[in-house]
Amino acid sequence: MLFSSPLFLFFVLPPALLLYFIAPKALKNAVLLIASLLFYAWGEPVAVFVVLASALLDYGLGPLVTRPGPEGSRWLALGVSANILLLFVYKYADFLIDTLQPPLSSLGAPPLPHLNLALPLGVSFIVFEKITYLVDLRRGESQRAKTLRDYLLFVFFFPKVLAGPIIKYHEIDGPLRDRKADWDDRTWGFLRFLWGLARKVLIADVCGQVADRAFDPANGPIGFAGAWIGVLAFTVQIYFDFAGYSDMALGLARMFGFRLRENFAHPYGATSVTEFWKRWHISLTTWIRSYLYIPLGGNRHGAARTYLNLWLCFLLSGLWHGAAWTFVLWGAWHGAFMVLDRQTWWKWTERLPSPLRVAGALVLVMIGWAIFRSHGLPQLSEVLGAMVRPGLDGQFLAVRSHEATAMAIGLLGSLVAAAPQVRILTERAAALPAARAAASLAIVALGLLAIAKAVTTTFNPFLYFRF
Repeated sequence: MLFSSPLFLFFVLPPALLLYFIAPKALKNAVLLIASLLFYAWGEPVAVFVVLASALLDYGLGPLVTRPGPEGSRWLALGVSANILLLFVYKYADFLIDTLQPPLSSLGAPPLPHLNLALPLGVSFIVFEKITYLVDLRRGESQRAKTLRDYLLFVFFFPKVLAGPIIKYHEIDGPLRDRKADWDDRTWGFLRFLWGLARKVLIADVCGQVADRAFDPANGPIGFAGAWIGVLAFTVQIYFDFAGYSDMALGLARMFGFRLRENFAHPYGATSVTEFWKRWHISLTTWIRSYLYIPLGGNRHGAARTYLNLWLCFLLSGLWHGAAWTFVLWGAWHGAFMVLDRQTWWKWTERLPSPLRVAGALVLVMIGWAIFRSHGLPQLSEVLGAMVRPGLDGQFLAVRSHEATAMAIGLLGSLVAAAPQVRILTERAAALPAARAAASLAIVALGLLAIAKAVTTTFNPFLYFRF
């Protein structure tokens, strides 16, 4: 169920808010849990039982992983393995079969059967959060969930269940037990939700139409201009789509009294790939650092091991995004530049003017998005080849005026908003009541326009729902 769908906007969210507000304090978590389970079951009526069973296993393992010595470690290994197995079976089993089939066929082996399982919505995010709960218990960084109800609400909380942000249990433990949502919280949450809705519907969905045409294999070979326009459209689309979802998730959570962590910080204003990952999908980057990079050894075993750990982390991050070689290559691409950013010979870029560094980092990110968006390695080769051949003609890519406007507003807006001077002015304006009132009215107007557009357009799922 999409946050931007009329079903959610008019028939799900209003009664959920009403029931939550009128429920006594002792029943508010129960109301939220029921609403969250129904929300997830609407899109995944079968998978909800699979995820529920996995969550029950985690909750049961909670007191066991805290036992001292090797016994607790063994229970932790069981819990983490069970979660990884869940992710592997649903997301990677068929990918592994497709990878192994050619060499096995050459040896005369019969075809391997595919599982053809529907991917549970948000399973990658859910599994990471569930692993976090067990590992933090073992490390002593988190307390056990007080009740099964609270743990299930942590897993299924509907604002963040489908695409994050990835949260840790101890970040939500306090609000689960006692929270308040005053009118300031509700107003902030409502405006943040409308802002995310506008970013999704008015910018991301429009740019997505251009990207879909550019990367549609049926449209024939793509030329130089078409390749760059298509990649630019997707660059704007994926940011405004995912950041828009995060805005909506944070806004919804705030209306219920939860303050989730920010997931974006103007990533297209980064001056390097390393800085980009400090601003893009912050909760994932934090997860990778805490639960993968540091356990692998981090930077504690010399430069070569540090570079290997960095590259491996981003290789696995690419695979986490999807079961395809393009995602693996995308992770390897970013991992390579994370390593290069640490090299002495690469630091000459720090002497360049900031706008040039931003432009250079953005081009590298855009090439990465070309890898990410391509349907397979053959199309990727075609797109990257077109991007480096200025005179190459190809299929004409028509861009309508409203699509060009959305692309321009999205790209320029994300770059301008990232400028330090603009951010300072924005912070100063936020302290002025008149400026806040004007901004609120503008957000409401954009939100209403987005709602009107959402009612009259076709289904446009959030990109990260497929991960």
